[in-house]
Amino acid sequence: MKTTLDCPCGTRIQGENEDDLVEKAQAHLAEKHPHLEYDRDAILFMAF
Repeated sequence: MKTTLDCPCGTRIQGENEDDLVEKAQAHLAEKHPHLEYDRDAILFMAF
């Protein structure tokens, strides 16, 4: 299960599970990078 993602901006996003990670990553993108959109598969591909 992947629960951590390092954003290129330097922010580390951690979730309790994959669903939580995707939700937190999408919230981070909406707040800090509104011009970018990644779906669940793309987020989990970059996560570890």
